[in-house]
Amino acid sequence: MEGTVVGVFKSEGQAEKAVGELKDRGFRTDDVSLIAREGRQEGGRGGEGGAGGREGGIRMGRQDVGEGVATGGVLGGAAGLLAGAGALAIPGIGPVLAAGPIAAALSGAVTGGIAGGLVDYGIPAERGRQYEDEVKRGNIVAVVRCKRDKTEEAAQIFRRNGAVEVETH
Repeated sequence: MEGTVVGVFKSEGQAEKAVGELKDRGFRTDDVSLIAREGRQEGGRGGEGGAGGREGGIRMGRQDVGEGVATGGVLGGAAGLLAGAGALAIPGIGPVLAAGPIAAALSGAVTGGIAGGLVDYGIPAERGRQYEDEVKRGNIVAVVRCKRDKTEEAAQIFRRNGAVEVETH
């Protein structure tokens, strides 16, 4: 039986460290996803342009994710560890970047927004809407699906790396 652990991060650096530690601890990166608002600024404050005053995307590690998706280049940082990174237009939010298996779920659930995509991960719709609000505010939502006996370890990794909110579903 599987569980889902969700963490909310205020910075790409925190999310990147958490994803790296999950990988180091044997979690499959195929089961890890990130969702962030394109154009977010470091520290969780959404706005115009990218982190560090750059336009056109958020930075994950050393490369602009929006630029990497557009050019098909190799993604750096946390997004580079995950498969299927892509930019989506979510009604009511705008451009969103998603990396990992959640990207496919969100592309199929664009009309339901982020909350609709998270329902497939066993996350109640009400909590999904709250996570969607976190993305709107410029925070990064990380999701990992794993065996139930590994959920507490994943939650600890998120907390250790600065997640301000961690839940298991």
